[in-house]
Amino acid sequence: MKIFERKFSRLVVLACVGFACAGLACTARAAAPVPDKTVVLTFDDAVKTQYTFVAPLLEKLGFKATFYITHNWMEDKANFMSWEEVADLNRRGFEIGNHTWTHSGFQTPEKGPTLGAELQQVEEALAKVGVPKPVSFGWPGDNFGPEAIAQLQARGYKLARRGMQPEVDYGEIQVGPALDVKKNHPLLIPTTGDSYPGWTLEHFKKVVAQAKDGKIAVLQFHGVPDVAHPWVNTPPELLRSCMMYLKENGYRVIAMRDLAAYYDWAHLPDDPLLKERVATVFKKK
Repeated sequence: MKIFERKFSRLVVLACVGFACAGLACTARAAAPVPDKTVVLTFDDAVKTQYTFVAPLLEKLGFKATFYITHNWMEDKANFMSWEEVADLNRRGFEIGNHTWTHSGFQTPEKGPTLGAELQQVEEALAKVGVPKPVSFGWPGDNFGPEAIAQLQARGYKLARRGMQPEVDYGEIQVGPALDVKKNHPLLIPTTGDSYPGWTLEHFKKVVAQAKDGKIAVLQFHGVPDVAHPWVNTPPELLRSCMMYLKENGYRVIAMRDLAAYYDWAHLPDDPLLKERVATVFKKK
């Protein structure tokens, strides 16, 4: 009996270790090397066309993606998704991330501490339709600050995407910084390409070309098209061309949550931006 108990206890311990390593905060497993041509797809704001056009396109190509959900515009049922449609994306294997309830800026000392309550509002709404608590977050408006980062940490978020700022001015059609997991903190993952009107396939190629030598290209889209917010519109045919380019050229297209495999969670980067405040200023074009 004692021998059986010792063996059973050892099996339980091994099982618990296995489950821990399956989580995002596993510290026992070494960080995986980053393959060249690794691209992360993200889509913000729960725009309706992400459900009607984007998701079916990505499914055909076998691509993963993260959809960052905010409630802010959901009353506009013609242009934005319902919670039930968000739940359907989750069932189909896409990642659902948190994008706050009101899509406000949380970069100030006064506003930052209120982020936790907004994260919880989205989490509770998702839970009602069977979507698990998100593990990743998209900074609304690409604004961030230390107090808000502390709220993400307190609520157990592991990954968060910022914009191209401060390296590139908000709204500029430029190549942003590629993600370097040895330099960029997982709660401040930079955007390499943010799709604005005026984007072209040639510019897109320059953006994803940064996905090499241990770096990852992180892409940020909104509606395809985006009728309600035309200043962040992406034409459907442009997205189709961009996705076909990725497919035909052997890119690995993943979701934000998949980045967890590439971080050394026991030794996270001392990113100087953890102490900074970034507030974006964008003039609608």
